Amino acid sequence: MGHGLLAGKKGIIFGALDSKSIAWKVAEKCVEEGAVIVLTNAPVAMRLGEINELATKLNAQIVPADATSMEDLENLFSQSMEILGGKIDFVLHSIGMSVNVRKKKDYTDLNYEWMKTTFDVSAISFHKVMQVAYKMDAINDWGSIVALSYIAAQRTFPDYSEMAESKALLESFARSFGYHWAKKGHVRVNTVSQSPTMTTAGSGVKGFGDFFGYAEKMSPLGNASGEACADYCVSLFSDLTRMVTMQNLFHDGGFSSMGMAPELIEE
Repeated sequence: MGHGLLAGKKGIIFGALDSKSIAWKVAEKCVEEGAVIVLTNAPVAMRLGEINELATKLNAQIVPADATSMEDLENLFSQSMEILGGKIDFVLHSIGMSVNVRKKKDYTDLNYEWMKTTFDVSAISFHKVMQVAYKMDAINDWGSIVALSYIAAQRTFPDYSEMAESKALLESFARSFGYHWAKKGHVRVNTVSQSPTMTTAGSGVKGFGDFFGYAEKMSPLGNASGEACADYCVSLFSDLTRMVTMQNLFHDGGFSSMGMAPELIEE
């Protein structure tokens, strides 16, 4: 049972692919807490995923959109405001993709055209989403925009490849655009740096299973689950966090504050 934290609020959720994805869990939790939402993903991702099942479950409409296309994003916000009957209260950006990682290219031998695609899809799309919404005046005062990040933006995780730079750029966009959104309409912009999570995308990173176990032992509370991340996102969409903006918020069971874990040394 929800607590009505998002009662009367309207949102757009980017990136729900399948039941393992964090965006999927966020969408479920938002509706449980009283919100009405529009789901969106790139057409190619929609063909691969199960988003129609989620839409039926949540009585939500789907508006396909390539987040790297300004035209698609303009159509998305326009249609969403029609569907939802007004401006948007919250947006989740949960988008990330690296061809170099998929093709198992070593970090010291990256394909730069693929790298440009990585940056466009995984980070610049966040700026595009905000710029389109800003120009269309599509977000209500005291709205909330959240993007999902990872601690590789600050620390070195060799197998995460150029996705690390993508997340660093993503977090910088949140700070920079967050200033302008706050001045325009008290809109908050934050990133959530989540624990390694057993999603379809995360599992594709080399050595992910081993690292997941490492992070579980390094974090005093253990890895934060996708469900827990959804709860955290709901709190950031709610009116309880109106003065939190331009932050990168670690949701990782304490991993980001640890230097050494006795459990790992004992092993």
